[in-house]
Formats: sequence, C-alpha cells, structure tokens
Amino acid sequence: MILFTKLFLAHIIGDFLLQPKRWVIQKEAKKVASGFLYLHILIHFLVIILLLWNIDYWKMALFIALSHYIIDLLKIYVTPLFKNKRIPFFIDQFLHIAVLYICAYYGNLLGHTITLIEQIDWPLLTAIVFVTYPAAIIMSILLEGMSNQINLDHKSLPSAGKYIGLIERLFVLIFIIMGRWEAIGLLITAKSVFRFNDLKESNSRKLTEYILIGTLLSFGIAILTGIIYNY
Repeated sequence: MILFTKLFLAHIIGDFLLQPKRWVIQKEAKKVASGFLYLHILIHFLVIILLLWNIDYWKMALFIALSHYIIDLLKIYVTPLFKNKRIPFFIDQFLHIAVLYICAYYGNLLGHTITLIEQIDWPLLTAIVFVTYPAAIIMSILLEGMSNQINLDHKSLPSAGKYIGLIERLFVLIFIIMGRWEAIGLLITAKSVFRFNDLKESNSRKLTEYILIGTLLSFGIAILTGIIYNY
C-alpha cells in the first residue's frame, strides 16, 4: 500500500504541481515535437526515484515514465476527436493510475484485486449512487407540477441546480454516516445565505416556496438514505 501511495503521490506532483499550463498548451500544439513533453516525462521519472529513495526501483520508474509518455501522446492526438474534452482527461488519468497499480502489486496483482473487490462496502456504494442521479430524477418527477409554475427571469449555469443538489446530498449522506448531524445544519445555513439574494431580488413567493420544498426534499432523501444505511 505504501508503494502505491508513493507512486500516486509522484503522479500528482508530476502531472499537476510540476506541469505549468503553458507546457500543456505547447504539448497540444506541437504534439510529439514538444520539448516540454519529454521534460514532463523526465520529471515524472525523477520524482518517482526521489520519493521511493531506492535506486533498485529504477526499472519500475523507467517503465512508468515510458508508459506515461505513450498515454500522454495518445491523449494529445485523440483529444481533438472528442467534443467533450473532459472524457480524454479522465481516461488519461485512469490509465496512469492503472499502470501505477499494476507496478505496485505486480507480484500478486490478481489476488490483491480480488481482495479489494471483496472489501467493497456494497450498501454504502448503493447509498452513494442512489443520492446522485436517481434521487435527482425522483425529485424532478415530484416537483414537476410546481416547476411549470415558476418563471425564472435570471440566467443560470446549465444544470447548476442539479449539480448543487447532487453535491449537497452527498455531503448530507457523509455527515449522517459519520454521525455529524450538526454539520447538516451548517450546510443548510450556508445554502440559505447564498440563496437569500436571489429570493430577495426575485420577490416571488412561488419561487421561495419551490426552492424551500426542493431543498427539504433533497435533504430528506439524503437523510433517510443515511439512516437506512446506518441501521
């Protein structure tokens, strides 16, 4: 576990802390001819060696660096094919972490993977999945009749309300599982403060009631899910 943690830390340092934005831009522009691409790979190799502090791992560090080069190069050439640029980014990160995992546990890769799967808390995973999009769909169905009566005269980010609700339900679920009920009160207070100006400017009783019902329903679903998980 320590080996994987150190490799993952090296990846974070090399890919995020020691890679300026201008390097990324130049890599995307010059692709395989970019000098920053090779400097980036060298930094990864050196950071791994420094964190492991054992020259015997040089072959592993070299393998990870070379695989990082291949994955980054594929990402550079494949990214223009995607309309959503976040997809190649997350695929790229997944592949990098998969390589680190394989290197860290190559002696017992299958056995360790099976052990990890057996240790998954399936009720918790089910609760987490439920309070995200399934809960959002349930809420949209329950509030459908009310939402048709609300006239929004202000601009908002696309799907912002959905993502705010999703994140708040995850927070509430975590707080319930941890037994930190007071944190839910702080979350409600924070949301009320941010919503106050919108409600004040709109001066709409219907909008106020709609937001209040939606908030209580969102928190209620997350709280009920957390209670069911705990008991």
